[in-house]
Amino acid sequence: MGDVPEPDHLGHRARLRQRLLADADGLLDHELIEYLLALAIPRRDTKPLAYALLREFGGIAGLLTAAPEELARVKGMGETSVAALKIAQATALRLLKAEIAEKPLLSNWQAVLDYLRADMAHHGNERVRVLHLNTRNMLIRDELMNEGSIDEAPVYVREVIRRAIDLKSASIILVHNHPSGDPSPSRADIDLTRAVVEAGKKMGIAVHDHIIVGTKGFVSLRGQGLI
Repeated sequence: MGDVPEPDHLGHRARLRQRLLADADGLLDHELIEYLLALAIPRRDTKPLAYALLREFGGIAGLLTAAPEELARVKGMGETSVAALKIAQATALRLLKAEIAEKPLLSNWQAVLDYLRADMAHHGNERVRVLHLNTRNMLIRDELMNEGSIDEAPVYVREVIRRAIDLKSASIILVHNHPSGDPSPSRADIDLTRAVVEAGKKMGIAVHDHIIVGTKGFVSLRGQGLI
């Protein structure tokens, strides 16, 4: 008997692998997701699932930042394939965070913004985090303070300052996302920021900025002259 021909999707996968190794930049978004899923689901044609996921989450950024339970609701997604997507996100964020870990943040501002947007811009809930810096403006802690509903995440001024004191932070940067996608600051955002600035002054803790991120970009309250 002659050799049994391999299924069409296996031949396609081999060609995809060759292209990946030769020039990863040449792969389209659905091809990247297709091959990633193929590692988790080796016996299935994963191209239709890749298309379905990108359509459901509005692109590769929304897909990789989607919560595991949201991914699991898509037909064809099991625990292993969900984990494959989340490890890809975690690896990308680790790479971006490495860019800001070894340099003063204020002299590496674009890398900071790239990391924050990748991590927060596509979240469906509002998240508030605080970047704690030492006297050399090096990052000593990147900490999630609160995660709220779709439109709010309460932050208490005393909690922010108390945590900065505990960590012996010389300065902090406030960050939160707007799930609507529009990073324009609300009146509450401005008032909260000014309250943290005033409280920090009393304790010798500077607030360098408050960054709001969304899918449509970012806003620096200091850049806007609001603090």
